Amino acid sequence: MSQKNPLVTVYITNHNYEHYIEASVESLLQQTFHDYEVIIIDDGSTDNSRAIIEGYTDHEKVKVIFQQNKGLNVTNNIAMRTAKGKYIMRLDADDYLDPNALLVMVNLLEQDDELGLVFPDYYMVDKDGEVMNIEKRHHFEEEVTLFDQPAHGACTMIRREFLMKLNGYDERYGCQDGYELWVKFTNHFKVKNVNTPLFYYRQHGANLTSNENRILGTRAKIKADYLDQQGIGDPTVISIIPIRGNKNSKQFLAFEKLSEKYLIDWKIDESLKSKKVTHIVVTSPDATIGDYIQKQYPHTEKLSFVQRDIELARLNTNLLATIEHVLGTPRISDLLPKSVMIQALEFPFINAAIIDDAINTMEIFGTDSLISVRPDTSLFFQHHGAGMTPILQQDKFTKLEREALYRYTGGLSLSKTDYFTQHQKFIGGQVGHIVVDQKAAHGIFTQHDLKLAHFLAEQDKDR
Repeated sequence: MSQKNPLVTVYITNHNYEHYIEASVESLLQQTFHDYEVIIIDDGSTDNSRAIIEGYTDHEKVKVIFQQNKGLNVTNNIAMRTAKGKYIMRLDADDYLDPNALLVMVNLLEQDDELGLVFPDYYMVDKDGEVMNIEKRHHFEEEVTLFDQPAHGACTMIRREFLMKLNGYDERYGCQDGYELWVKFTNHFKVKNVNTPLFYYRQHGANLTSNENRILGTRAKIKADYLDQQGIGDPTVISIIPIRGNKNSKQFLAFEKLSEKYLIDWKIDESLKSKKVTHIVVTSPDATIGDYIQKQYPHTEKLSFVQRDIELARLNTNLLATIEHVLGTPRISDLLPKSVMIQALEFPFINAAIIDDAINTMEIFGTDSLISVRPDTSLFFQHHGAGMTPILQQDKFTKLEREALYRYTGGLSLSKTDYFTQHQKFIGGQVGHIVVDQKAAHGIFTQHDLKLAHFLAEQDKDR
């Protein structure tokens, strides 16, 4: 008589986590739900991990795989192909589970055949396992209509049949497996969360998620590749670079040099490198800008200059009238742009990759508009007459996703043309976002900002 397959497969991925692997495995073996198998995959560890893992080779629920270092997504696919469970979940070797984690998530999946993925809230702990706070996600059934904030890559339970229909994980990426899966999964299957913390996420210096530039770059590539695979054509996007004032005004930054190149060239050159921008419009009341573009960028079909009235370029005038003016010019209106992008001259380090990522992000998630942001973990206070009080109760132990703060950088924003035309608002409706790195978020508004920009530009030149 053949043995019945387990309902759940949990696989533990380990690479040099000798100090944490035992706690991870033991948290799994002590679950209140028992119909599961364990696959421990050691990905080429060079520490004492192997000796610890070998101690579990005789356990009836455990299968051990030792392999040379293959990376996360290759390992995920090895687990998917090896697994026998109806549901599959990864547990990282430095994290550990609440005793009821499997029971809660399995029950939700068993109640709904269309549900493909379930993920919980979690405890954030330090390297010694001391709880620092509880991370609580949005409630998906009551709050979430925009799926642009992914589940955690680990401790997310997935219906294996659905995962295999999507061909598993894309092995081109060395990190961000949860984001890659999330982008394609949410476009095909139903997802849900549990507003209860069910695992302990250990924060320490060796975490894979500590390299912001690598994460942002990988996420951008995931989105670009997804659109290519789906055969989704590029939208028609007009990028507007508005320049206020004239060459005699203090606010005129166009011909301020940064590392031997004018700021206007920093903006134009990166926009021209973009694979997604259809046409670039520089608009200013100063005709010398148009003369400069004609001389510096002759026969560049992708670039236009539109002169606007000085009244549209004053500091206290918003950009709505300028956008209407640009969209109404014959050459631009003939393009029938689906979206309009605004790029601020004061942010020289917004590069072509960020521009393309913004366009791809709005296309994937279907938002009405999009802004560039930085997450801000600073404590903010208000004075209420009797002293300073933290806003949004940021000092409390439980961290609510809905109370997280994001700072609009101002360097880049994007709007669907139909939304802008109908509502006479550039940012509104369902607003998406891209997170930009610290350098891209740097704006030039003071002499100090300019000095720092010179330093950052010289660093790039020396690389």
